[in-house]
Amino acid sequence: MASSGSGYDLSASTFSPDGRIFQVEYATKAVENAGLVLGVKGSNGVVLGVAKPIHHKMVVPTTGSYKRIHTCDHHIGMATTGFLPDCRVLVQRTVEESSDWKDTYGSNIPPVVLGDRLGSYIHYFTLHGALRPFGAAAVVAGYDEETKETVLQCLEPNGAPYSYYGVATGKGKQAAKTELEKLNLHKTPVTVEEAVKHILKILHMLQQEEKDSKPFEVELSWICEASGWKHKGVPKDMIQSATEWAKEQLEEEESDDDDDDEAMEED
Repeated sequence: MASSGSGYDLSASTFSPDGRIFQVEYATKAVENAGLVLGVKGSNGVVLGVAKPIHHKMVVPTTGSYKRIHTCDHHIGMATTGFLPDCRVLVQRTVEESSDWKDTYGSNIPPVVLGDRLGSYIHYFTLHGALRPFGAAAVVAGYDEETKETVLQCLEPNGAPYSYYGVATGKGKQAAKTELEKLNLHKTPVTVEEAVKHILKILHMLQQEEKDSKPFEVELSWICEASGWKHKGVPKDMIQSATEWAKEQLEEEESDDDDDDEAMEED
């Protein structure tokens, strides 16, 4: 019974005999079926990237209701995926936490403190039978004015806030994590300009690998010296040039793989 969740998935406050909370696992599944979100902490800033699937030809992807990356304060950016209404609640809570901190202490909220507060808020919804966990995940980027450092955090439906050098969540996150690990970001950090290219390459690579892939739109934002250490969108001309670079790289890799296959057949 425990493995299937039967009888133990009626409430988020119920543990199964093997220590699982199925409601939280179901919420995580909702995130894994949504668009991919990537975050990379570079040597001179942090970059967020989102692939927004366009489910219908009549959808206007540039509207505010379809946004996946939000500016919650001038030094805080949030990329979300999962159940869209739940994402909006998390964004609004982030705005409120940042505003309350500034009203109380007269300074900008440190990103790490914000992550802890959001994590506690998300975790609260896994403790009571009358509530359900958030079917959403958020990648939060921030700039700490005291330490002069950028911070990249990811919050899953369980409410645990972790800091990362590079992170992926949403559909295809395992393949994306594998590609991020190849960059060795913990040893050799890339610049934000290089991070933009790598994020776009991963997003387009995963779309090509999907059999039933739908058209998607890319959102990119960053916090770096070029943006005045404020959360802003990556310039469109840079996105365009980086997209061309990413597609060229994928074509070269595909061509190299074909040559290797031909060589093996000849042998």
